[in-house]
Amino acid sequence: MNVFITGGTGFIGSRVLQKLVQRGDRVRALVRSVPGAELVRAMGAEPVMGDLNDRAALRQGIQGCDLVFHIAGWYKIGSPHPEQAEIVNVEGTRSVLTTAFELGVPRIVYTSTIAVFGDTRGRLVDESYHMPPTESFLSAYDRTKYRAHYEVAVPLIRQGAPLIIVQPGAVYGPGDPSLVGQLMRLYHHGLLPVLPGPELTLTYAHVEDVAEGHILAADRGRIGESYILAGPVYRLDEMAQIWAQVTGRQPPRYAVPARKVKRLIPLVAALRRVIPLPDLISPESIRILGASYIARPDKAVRELGWQVPDIYEGMRLTFRSYGRPALRLPEKPHQQAGLILALAAVLMLAWQLSRRRR
Repeated sequence: MNVFITGGTGFIGSRVLQKLVQRGDRVRALVRSVPGAELVRAMGAEPVMGDLNDRAALRQGIQGCDLVFHIAGWYKIGSPHPEQAEIVNVEGTRSVLTTAFELGVPRIVYTSTIAVFGDTRGRLVDESYHMPPTESFLSAYDRTKYRAHYEVAVPLIRQGAPLIIVQPGAVYGPGDPSLVGQLMRLYHHGLLPVLPGPELTLTYAHVEDVAEGHILAADRGRIGESYILAGPVYRLDEMAQIWAQVTGRQPPRYAVPARKVKRLIPLVAALRRVIPLPDLISPESIRILGASYIARPDKAVRELGWQVPDIYEGMRLTFRSYGRPALRLPEKPHQQAGLILALAAVLMLAWQLSRRRR
């Protein structure tokens, strides 16, 4: 089978690409750089130079393919440049899906997210759920993925495009760029004495299992349907207890409710105007604390044969991939300053909480 994939060097896409090559498919992957092209070749695929809005490159890569995966996306919670989200997540998705449809590709798999449902406020939803009009988006990622899903992918399905949509929940594993992934790495290095927003509730699935879900959707999914690829539901404080169990360490000593952390949003916004703080310390990241991004994978289990992953084994493998705990400061001085300031704020908060408990 001839397959074209976007995001083939990314967190999820690289795993999908490897699985396609391993089963004998001939894969072309869109890349934006020479290092990306070298990585794709090393994985056994053919690189196609270009970006998501390069229609000529897309036509070159997609022509003659039996299957297209559009996995590439902009995912940078707390980024100071959210305008890129519109270019990549909305316009890029329009370019890829429209080109594949125009070229007559028989099956197209688009990677959406359960974030299009917004904060479900504790409700475990399915593919039929739609974000209430009274709710607001918590991030540029949520907003632009919503637009890509409902203003690009769904209308194309109505026009006859052979689209299958997959919607991962919180995806974790080696190389995880998410908010939770950053917290896990801080915990691994002993730099998370305070757990912010313990109420944050997510559905967790290991990246390898989510990649397998993509393959199953391509092979078994019904055209025009969406499939949620989400694992078990945990609050962040519950997940921290699992981290402690699989690593043999103590969980974070303190937990600060989301409502209290959110009081810091004006201060963090002011600081970010003068100091380049990490994305983890941003108004957008703080707003997400306390939310629920949860959905049930029953349809994927029933129709695709997808298996809900074991959280303990997945977390154990992820922490093992981090290597020996060691604090490594960024190379750039301004990044060092931001990290040091962020750590100082965390330590100060821990100290204040310890005084109150005495």
